[in-house]
Amino acid sequence: MTSTLVRRAPAKHLPPPARKRGDRRLALIFLTPALIGFGLFYVYPAVRGAWLSLTDWNMLSEPSFVGLDNYERLIGDPLFWNALKVTGWYVVMTVTLQLGLGLLLAALLHRLTRSLVLRTLLLVPWLVPGVTTALLWTWLLDANLGFVNHLLTGMGLGNQGFLTSPDLALPSVSIINSWSGTGYTALLLYAGMLLIPKHVYEASALDGAGEIRLFFQITLPLLRPILAFVLVVSLISAVQLFDTVAVGTKPAGGPVNATRVIYLYIYQRAFTNFQMGYASAMALSLVLILGVLTFVQMRLLRASTSDLA
Repeated sequence: MTSTLVRRAPAKHLPPPARKRGDRRLALIFLTPALIGFGLFYVYPAVRGAWLSLTDWNMLSEPSFVGLDNYERLIGDPLFWNALKVTGWYVVMTVTLQLGLGLLLAALLHRLTRSLVLRTLLLVPWLVPGVTTALLWTWLLDANLGFVNHLLTGMGLGNQGFLTSPDLALPSVSIINSWSGTGYTALLLYAGMLLIPKHVYEASALDGAGEIRLFFQITLPLLRPILAFVLVVSLISAVQLFDTVAVGTKPAGGPVNATRVIYLYIYQRAFTNFQMGYASAMALSLVLILGVLTFVQMRLLRASTSDLA
């Protein structure tokens, strides 16, 4: 028998179908407004801020290039390091409170009730503007006329200067913002719990696991990606604290710099002292610090992987 060799024609690279090309154009058209907005309101201000951090611009005259002088000054600025320390303590207190209470509320919603009314009520404090929340709690915690101090006086505990005492001011601000943000955190965690299959809980319950054991051995490990997301969001939100201390403390950041967080200090340098170049250097340094902290959190919690896969 003779074998016949059939020579195949080389494969031709066919152009993509016209429909796919049309879909790409349509997607680009819809993305263009968002890309333009991102460039105008994020990319350009970031580049402009990086340039201003190398100048001595005071908003009254043309900026002049000073190199790294602002960063050298920043290293020797005790108020900058104090603002970072105050912000760090605030972040630790607030994130711990919000995450702990949020996990508790989310677990109760998931295991006991799934009422839409309760979920709506949890979200109400988060929807209130920050300035309104600060004013509300300033009145409630007032040392003379506040409702909270009225209750304490009735119990024989005496008035407390929650927002005027150097020892109580920062914890009070942390509690105020934890009250505002815990409901939102709880709903994020609750949504993550709904993704956990029911048969995992049923199998563990058949093995005799109680509610506490189910929470620590099933819920928390399977909730790791959501926890990483919540931690990053809570960290960034806590670092951005401004309105509560600007409105609720007198003077802003007081008493004795006890609540002068980094955002407030940047604002004061930029718009009170007209040192925009120095404020830009602090803002850029804060961005780098947040980037490092976010990267470390994501790596430690292995946010890109899930035990459900």
